[in-house]
Amino acid sequence: MHENEIAKIVVDVAYHVHRRLGPGLLESVYEAITAYELRKRGLQVEEQVAIPVVWEDVRVDLGFRADLLVEKLVIVELKSLEQTAPVHKKQLLTYLRVADRRLGLLINFGAAQIKDGISRVVNGLDE
Repeated sequence: MHENEIAKIVVDVAYHVHRRLGPGLLESVYEAITAYELRKRGLQVEEQVAIPVVWEDVRVDLGFRADLLVEKLVIVELKSLEQTAPVHKKQLLTYLRVADRRLGLLINFGAAQIKDGISRVVNGLDE
């Protein structure tokens, strides 16, 4: 399955979860339910995946934790905030670079309308 197909499913799941629950819950609740719904749709989902950072000969085993890694291709970073900040997209781009992945989704379940809370972040993989 291609990253864009996975992203489409993730966005659809986020829409349905947000529509049913609304904003205001803890990020961990949205994470657990989103992961559950993605698995119901047949996708492989890993939660709180430790991604190492390698610098020359130094390996830091816990560089960061990806909220969700879907089909080992798409990193999904979840938030439950009134509004995300520009740093959240930059953070996700760094995650994509370190993990050598191309596509990430930043999903803010705290947004009044989920369409305003979803951002695609693409790593050009050219550096």
